[in-house]
Amino acid sequence: MSGFDLPIALIGWGAIGSRVADLLAERRAPVRLLAVGLRYGSSPRSPLPTGVEQVSDPASLIALRPALVIEVAGRAAVDPWALPLLEAGIDVAVSSTSALVDPALLDRLTGAARAARAQLIVPPGALGGIDALAAAARLPLDRVRHEVVKPPRAWKGTSAESLLDLDALTEATTFFEGPAGQAATDFPQNANVAAISALAGIGLDRTTVALIADPGAAVNRHRITAEGAFGRMEAVFDNRPLATNPKSSEMTALSLVRLIENRASPLVI
Repeated sequence: MSGFDLPIALIGWGAIGSRVADLLAERRAPVRLLAVGLRYGSSPRSPLPTGVEQVSDPASLIALRPALVIEVAGRAAVDPWALPLLEAGIDVAVSSTSALVDPALLDRLTGAARAARAQLIVPPGALGGIDALAAAARLPLDRVRHEVVKPPRAWKGTSAESLLDLDALTEATTFFEGPAGQAATDFPQNANVAAISALAGIGLDRTTVALIADPGAAVNRHRITAEGAFGRMEAVFDNRPLATNPKSSEMTALSLVRLIENRASPLVI
């Protein structure tokens, strides 16, 4: 890669982080992965690419001066990593958007970004149509509903297991319906997208989220409907699960790749 490649870093090296790195390498994207941030004492689940440094604290990452840092480590990593990076004037894309349902944390992060003239970026993740929803929200929105339908196995390891017998389901079953903020808090591994649609539209309290386990589902489905002064929209996405993590969609990694490539490209779509 040339010396003009966009310098980036990742926080986290799980299924999504490693997939993003693989896709960037396969596509020969004009970026240079400088480092991966992991908790002190942690080891990567799979080897890091040659030449990529492992760091265990924000100060070490700041010293490398990446132009963009992408968090893919989970909700608990957002505050300790994103805040000092933003304070240092480094743009941060937060993939674990359920962390942003905490209004105090969101205020700290946006305040730090504003003071340092950096950006806190919320990627669309597994969703499409977020640009249209965000544009529609420039006029009053009356209602936004977001349905998340996944196979029962994708809900294992979450609070859904205490609400229904996932192995015994014979039909699609809604086990949660309520405000997006509660959905993202109670189901952070599966409902980060709830925070995205809420932040793009009418907020965490007014956006309705329904979580559904469907034994007949082969993919992860998102259906977003919105009505308001702009008119009405309905968007449906059937996303294949990430091969290494059924709780995440392949589209989540792809949207991060698009975000990174847009930052490095002279043409942005």
